[in-house]
Amino acid sequence: MKTLTETRIARLAEQTGIDFGPLSTYRRLIGGNGVPIFTGLQICEPGYMTPMHSHPYVELLFVVEGEAVVYLEGGENAVETLAAGDMVALPAEIPHVFGNAGNRTLRILGIHTSPERIVKLAADAATGDHGQVDYRGDNG
Repeated sequence: MKTLTETRIARLAEQTGIDFGPLSTYRRLIGGNGVPIFTGLQICEPGYMTPMHSHPYVELLFVVEGEAVVYLEGGENAVETLAAGDMVALPAEIPHVFGNAGNRTLRILGIHTSPERIVKLAADAATGDHGQVDYRGDNG
């Protein structure tokens, strides 16, 4: 793996978005090429929920704007609500869901403690709003 040796700047306006279904897009910011984390901004319209999924590393979600809900597998009755400025740290390999809990656009900065974003959909979520299974890549 390369080591970061110079400043990297990522401009959101220059990033290509990928659709996570009709209610959400994702824009990669920084990841790989010597950067030990992967970050991206996910924009979710009202009604959006991820399928149950996990990552093989800790994921941090920071609510930039709007209101989110998040819960771990089996914790559907222990849903947490997050407002702008709140953050959640999700454990590695533990399936979870997050989505837009409000009636306006939700913007979340996702910080993956890995140089690439790896998504593992739960067995019962073989297809979801993402349309991705065991996805790895720089664009999403």
